[in-house]
Amino acid sequence: MSPTPKQARTHRRRAVPTDRTKNVTLWRVEASWDHRPDDPVVIRTSDRKRARRKVTELADKGAYVIFQEHTGWDTWRTLREVDGAAQLAERDAEQQLATAGHPPTPPGYRPDADDRHRTWLARMDARAQAGRRAAEQAAREQAEADARRRRLAAEARRDARTLMNPPAIVRPEHRQRARHITGAQQ
Repeated sequence: MSPTPKQARTHRRRAVPTDRTKNVTLWRVEASWDHRPDDPVVIRTSDRKRARRKVTELADKGAYVIFQEHTGWDTWRTLREVDGAAQLAERDAEQQLATAGHPPTPPGYRPDADDRHRTWLARMDARAQAGRRAAEQAAREQAEADARRRRLAAEARRDARTLMNPPAIVRPEHRQRARHITGAQQ
């Protein structure tokens, strides 16, 4: 049964007192890689946990990730930026420290820096290189000293007979008489 014209005029739908604006609870994840900067990955979702999980996954793959929140009218506010390539390099540096036998990065060494493990690894490598150079230099010097000592011993063995006799000037047959000259006789 359809309403009569009189009933249709009097009936009004009751206004629901809720916000009718478009849902702005959107999250956006943008990720790009250095080897393909023209082909970024863009993920839009209304699930914040899923968006944060994607940020972690993409950063673990070496991407530069930007996590954004929707502020309405297709405008976005950046909440966090993650440099995945730097994080991977840090992990690699930490593993290289362990495999090379260097001491681990101390907690007080540049605690807020993003590249603390890489700089510590470079420092330890430089220290190890300096140690190797010093050891090589010491080995060279020791070899030169040993060679000099052997050469002097060989000369001493060869010239021992001659060295036991006094020099020719001291022998009586070669001795010169001193000439005493006064100043007037020059």
